Parts: sequence; C-alpha cells; structure tokens
Amino acid sequence: MKNIIEKIEIDNSTWFKTWFNSSLYHSLYAHRDENEAAKFIDTLIEELKPQPGASMLDLGCGNGRHSKCLAGKGFDVTGIDLASSSIKTAKKFESASLHFFRHDMRVPFGKNHFDYIFNFFTSFGYFETEEENNKVIDNISTALKPGGTLLLDYINTQYSEDHLVAEEQKEIDGIIYSIARWTNDKYFFKKIIVETLHRDESHVEKVAKLELDDFDYMLNRHGLEIQRIYGDYFLNSYKRKTSPRLIILAKKS
Repeated sequence: MKNIIEKIEIDNSTWFKTWFNSSLYHSLYAHRDENEAAKFIDTLIEELKPQPGASMLDLGCGNGRHSKCLAGKGFDVTGIDLASSSIKTAKKFESASLHFFRHDMRVPFGKNHFDYIFNFFTSFGYFETEEENNKVIDNISTALKPGGTLLLDYINTQYSEDHLVAEEQKEIDGIIYSIARWTNDKYFFKKIIVETLHRDESHVEKVAKLELDDFDYMLNRHGLEIQRIYGDYFLNSYKRKTSPRLIILAKKS
C-alpha cells in the first residue's frame, strides 16, 4: 500500500486539520460507541456480501474503529486520515491485513486498487470549495477497481436541521465544553468553547449542507452510479424528513 500513497507537504491552515488532531477533540468525542460501529459493520457486510479477502479503504478512518471491525472479518483493510494523533492510535492495531496511513483525501490514494471504499460518520463536507469536494470524489473513483463499491455515510441535512440542539454544555474529566450550533444556507456550524484550568480556547466545526441531489451530481460526474440509499445504521430506507442519516451506496462503472 505504501507505494500508492503520494507523499506531500500538508498545509495546516484550516480548522479540521488542527481541531481533529487535538486531545480536546478526542476527549469530547470519546463516547463514540465501538459496539455501535461493530453492529453497523455486521449489518453492512450482511447486506453487501463482499468476497473473502476483498480490499477495502476506510477513508477518513479516525482512530480506526470501523477498520478494525472490517479486518476482523477477514478483509484486507487500509485506513487513511489527516489527523496524525488518530493514525498514531490506530497504528497500535495494525496487522498483516490492517494498515493505517496519514493522508489527505484530496490527494490521490491509488488507482484501480480497492474493491470497496467506505467513508463513515460524515468524514466529508469540510472543505471550502466544490472543486475540493469533486477532487475527493474523483480520487475515490480512480482508486476503486472497475465495478468497485463506495459507501458514503453523511448527515441527513433536513433531519439535522429539524433536530438541531442550539446550545448544550458538557463536563468531561473536569473540562467544560460549551457548545453552540447554528446554520446558514450552505453549512452547519458548531462552536466549541473549552474551559480548562490554564486557558480557554474555541473551535468552530463546519459541515456542508449536501443533499442527495448534490451527491448524485458529483458521483455521476466521476463515473459512480448510486445503487441504493439508506437512512440509518440499520440500513432502513431513506426518507428525507425522518431519516437521521443519508447513506449512499454507489458503484463504479
């Protein structure tokens, strides 16, 4: 796998490159459930029925919770993520069939290499321009083998807007996280103010309001055709008003 990952100098100017690499970020989101991830992978594998030993990429893998589950089922799994702290943690679980690399998804990550590419838990939509989003989709299409499959797991914009929690506060290990959420016509925003003994700091997350039509357009441009659309981690049918997730299954022609 090393020879298909291009080495680049990664710019650290945008919010996700610093915040996702922060220990405070990992503390705030440490509640993410390993069991929930395992159950979703079980359901997904039952639905997709991959061939034994299929090659898979976990794109935006974080600490590798989904990658570990996939490798545990006998697949050849690679995980990539921009956050060096996440990759450092994930590398502790590497094996003959599981490898992790720090990499920016806007930079190519192989050609005709993977049977499946997974983009779990809204690991997309952080970029400033449509050109960047399209570059990622182009990289996905290029990295998939002909007939390969993409599964992209995104927020359902309508549901998320209807269920937006404007303000909340959490205390984790003596640290106070004050969280505010709002939207405009293009993005969801989340501002996190962190109060520690030594200083206060703030971070703003931003995720694009991408709808099914937006993904359909981008995917088609790059030779990927939507096959199925799911609305939750039980793979129930997608409904724009009531589904918590927009999970797209697409195939490379």
